[in-house]
This record gives sequence, C-alpha cells and structure tokens, in this order.
Amino acid sequence: MAKFELKLPKMGESVAEATITNWLKKVGDKIEADEAVLEIATDKVDSEVPSEVSGTLVETLFQVDDVVKVGQTIAIIDTEGGSASIESPKEEVVAAVAEIEKAIEIVKETVQAAAPVEVDFSASEKFFSPLVKNIAKEEGVSISELENIKGSGKEGRVTKDDIIAYVKERANKPVVSPAPKVDPVAVETPKAEVKVETPKVEAPKAELTPEKKIPVSVNGQDEIIEMDRMRKLISGYMVASKQTSAHVQSFIEVDVTNIVNWRNKVKDAFEKREGEKLTFTPIFMEAVAKAIKDFPMINISVEGDYIIKKKNINLGMAAALPNGNLIVPVIKNADMLNLVGLTKTVNDLANRARNNQLKPDEIQGGTYTVTNVGTFGSVFGTPIINQPQVAILALGAIRKVPAVIEAPTGDYIGIRHKMFLSHSYDHRVVDGSLGGQFVKRVADYLEGFSENREF
Repeated sequence: MAKFELKLPKMGESVAEATITNWLKKVGDKIEADEAVLEIATDKVDSEVPSEVSGTLVETLFQVDDVVKVGQTIAIIDTEGGSASIESPKEEVVAAVAEIEKAIEIVKETVQAAAPVEVDFSASEKFFSPLVKNIAKEEGVSISELENIKGSGKEGRVTKDDIIAYVKERANKPVVSPAPKVDPVAVETPKAEVKVETPKVEAPKAELTPEKKIPVSVNGQDEIIEMDRMRKLISGYMVASKQTSAHVQSFIEVDVTNIVNWRNKVKDAFEKREGEKLTFTPIFMEAVAKAIKDFPMINISVEGDYIIKKKNINLGMAAALPNGNLIVPVIKNADMLNLVGLTKTVNDLANRARNNQLKPDEIQGGTYTVTNVGTFGSVFGTPIINQPQVAILALGAIRKVPAVIEAPTGDYIGIRHKMFLSHSYDHRVVDGSLGGQFVKRVADYLEGFSENREF
C-alpha cells in the first residue's frame, strides 16, 4: 500500500493552527485529486482542505473540534487501493519509542515538581492571561503543569478558577518521592523485551474543571440560545483585550461637508469609469493611513516589555456579517494605494466577508483598525482594541447640524455635515498626547479634503 500523508497546509503568514469543523469524506471513501476532504476554521474564516492525490481515505487522525497545527498529518490516503489494517513492524517500533519518550517526560516532570520553578511563558505557544501567569509564578507552577491544566475558558484556556483549583488539589496530594533518574540518551531503539518502569503519577482530575452549566428558563418562556463558534471567539478576544490593554478614549468632531459634496458630485462618474461604488470608507482609510505616517508610534504592538514598531501600514476594517457577528479583513500596505485602489480593495474585502469567502491571511497582520459605528446610526462609540494592536478608530454617523461658520465678514450659522471620531488606545504605550494628536491629524486631513479633487 502506498500511503500519502495529508497535512494541514499553510494558510497564511501568522496562521499557526486550525480547528476541524467537518469531515467531508469518511474512511473508505474514494477521493479525487483537488477534491475537498474536510472543512477547517481558523480564527473567523472557514476553509476546505483538498487532497493533493487521488486514492482512498484509509485513516483520519483527528476528530471534529480538534485543533491541529499547520504541517501536522490529519489523514492517510492510500494511492494504490491497499488495505490500511496491517501495521508494519517499523510502525510498532515507532509506537514503542513514543511510549518510552512519553514515560521519560513523566519522570522528568515528577522530579522537577519537587523544586520551585521559575515559569518561562515564552516556551509555551498557549495563551495565558496576566492574572493566571502571576498565580503560576507565586505558586511555583511549572509551564508543563500549566499547559496540562484542562481550562474551562474559551478554546480550553486556563482561567483564574482553574489554576486556583489546581493549586489547592496539588497541595492536598501526598508528596511523591523522588523518581529514579532516567538518562534519555541511554535509551536505545526498543526491542520487543524493552520495559521501562515509571512511577505512578496522577494527572489532574477531570472534576477540577467545572461542568458546563446550561441555563434553565424559570418561566418556561425564555429561549436559551448557545453561542456559535464565531461568537465564542469574539467574546474571548474582547475579554482578553480588556484584560491586556489599559483602554482610554479621545473624541473629536469633524466637519466633512467637503467630502459629502465631492462624493455626491463624482460618485456616478466614478462608478461608470471604475465599475465600483464610491463609499466614504476608502476616503476615511486614506486619511488614517496618512496620519499613521505622521505618527508611526501609533502603528505598533506590545510583546512583554518590548514595543514592536511596524514597518507596513495594514488597516483592519471591521465589517458586520449577516448573522450579526463581526470580522476584520485587512487592507495590506494601505498607504501605498490611491483612492481608486482603496475603493476597489475595500469593496472586494467587504463583499467577500459577507459571503464568507475571505482567505485566512486576509484577516491577519493588521496594525491598526477602523470600525464604522455610524453604519447603524451611532454618533460615536468606545471600541475595544483589536489585539495585538494598540489603537482603534470608530467612525460615527454623518449628520446635518447647525454650526458656527467663520467668514471674513463675520460669523454666521449654517448647515454642515459633521461626524465624531472616537479613538481608543492602549495607555500602556500610547499617552493622551499621542492619542489626541493622532485623531486630530485624521480630522485635519478630512476637513482639508478639496471639493475640486480629481479621481
């Protein structure tokens, strides 16, 4: 039998894993080259994984809802039609080696557990909140212990209650006597008679993780609706962002009369020439990109005690989906696009977002985000920062309002088109001076828009 290992393909620069949502093929099914075998979800985008070869699916290595790393083998395809039920001696040896390596790891962890451990969180790919990290450091919980705690949070993340329960349970356990030293180098490729004696080490009990409680309608009339996968992700990201960043806001009112008049004047000719509808969004994105070039320290991220200054200006544009959820496609190198290019990119991303056709890489790599709360009539808002970015701008509704207009002959009252800009920023690294100057610069670019501009 000729085996082909179907691996999770690379789906973007910053996409490291995906969740299996549905197997389109079952074991024993025939598969053609380029035919979809399973569906996956990465962050907020759903995709299909096609087969690179024709053959028969003989084994699936993961179940629905399992999280798989990029490059991991997820299925075995027989390209010659053989049977998958016979394992070769080589596979038995490999399995035995894996068991021994697992046993060695258990022994090493048991020995290390006796001494206080300085936790190095950089060695783990999992996300732990600052509170959980502090508790782990204070209680001497090693990174391996922390990773093995079954979390009750989003995507199995460890919560404060989880780690406190683990520490209490660990304190009540009898002290495990030091285990015999095992030299991993001395372990050779196993033969049939090789045996490794390992001490019995109890894993954290399953009951440490609180059972998922389903609310009950007291009067029998309330409808109980479970969050869908995307809503759970959004919920987790928003809570994590508020726990990570010190949010503060600045607000400014902008006169966009020139922009409104110019768009009304050219929108029909623009659509006829470019085949695209001209909205306000690309005009606002252009002003934001210009302001970021003036204030590059707003285009950063934070990693530990370090600030990462981004070279590219990649603008995220929050878009509402028909099901009420939210997604943030990214305009890459927005500062390099003219108004026509921005319009085409904005329309393309928005249309494909609504039809669930975005690629994973198209929602990654954003360095600053803009959200249009005015679409739904809101005058202004206080948006939550899209991590790991440090700022986000909310665009309020454009309204006709009476305003004082200064003229050489004196002040007078006139009707103007105005809107509010709401700027949320991370006060850990962005002070009020920078946050305020930045949003003021965006306003200056918008108010300085020429009604005679060519497109």
